[in-house]
Amino acid sequence: MLYRENLQIRPAYVEIASFLAMTLSFNPRNIPATPYQNIPYFVISSYTVTKMEDILHILNGDATLNSFEQTGLDGDIMVWREVLSQGPVEENITSGSFWKKRSEWISKGFDDSPDAYEEKVINHLSKLSDPYQEISLWFEYDLHCQINMLGVIMMLRKQTNLSGPAIYLICPDSYPGIENFKGMGELDADQLEYLYDNIRVQLGEPDFYVAAEAWKYYTANNIDELNKWLHENNYWANLHSLKKALQAHVKRSTINHNGLNYIEQTLLDIYNSGIHNKPGIYNAFWQTENIYGMGDMEIDIYLGRLQDKQLIDIK
Repeated sequence: MLYRENLQIRPAYVEIASFLAMTLSFNPRNIPATPYQNIPYFVISSYTVTKMEDILHILNGDATLNSFEQTGLDGDIMVWREVLSQGPVEENITSGSFWKKRSEWISKGFDDSPDAYEEKVINHLSKLSDPYQEISLWFEYDLHCQINMLGVIMMLRKQTNLSGPAIYLICPDSYPGIENFKGMGELDADQLEYLYDNIRVQLGEPDFYVAAEAWKYYTANNIDELNKWLHENNYWANLHSLKKALQAHVKRSTINHNGLNYIEQTLLDIYNSGIHNKPGIYNAFWQTENIYGMGDMEIDIYLGRLQDKQLIDIK
């Protein structure tokens, strides 16, 4: 068995103003994808050593957290609790206006408070500037995860530390023996370790370039330009799930003859099929539209729009 140590979760408290004031660059290193056996640290190329306190795992949401805490994977944990695939975004993710708009939108759209947003999201952003030597990104194939992944990469690539961390990606779109794989939240600790040991890839400059281009087009909110880029770009480096996710974004942004986007029309069709309760609508939507990675609270936003247009009536 590979050498592991217990996880250490460190608190992250920082004033957002000081964090967002940082100017940022990125310089990844070559680090082997699998730790050596029976040693209490990882021996890295160029005689670099990565100890457990120098390792960070970034999880997309809380669904994977419980199982992840049961693994033997070394390092700290940061849970990314944003949903950048919904609501306002801008290209400069480190600007104060970016996070102010996000806080306002999340607080209104999800019936939360700015204080809760600061506690759940803002106070953890400082981890991205801590002096980690190795960072693993655990993000899935759907639009929700892929846009969050882009946001994290854009923040990491702007760090001032020129000896910046090696960045790895764990991005499964399937799992051996599991039909209709829904995501890492359904995996146990051993299965998560299997992903770490078998599909983890180190990201390099080609990946960061693709991510920056994708982020630029996504945040510009110009669907025609994004669609053109998707058709013209044939190189995706290690970001193998990104194109399909962005194509889903283009699809959901197209307005039909009824004045509805794809998600609104799909939910209306489900409602008109005779399913008039939220749990039933959620499940029917998830059966065919898992590429969006939407939770029930996100679906509620679209259902609310349909109710405002008096197209559905859900008590």
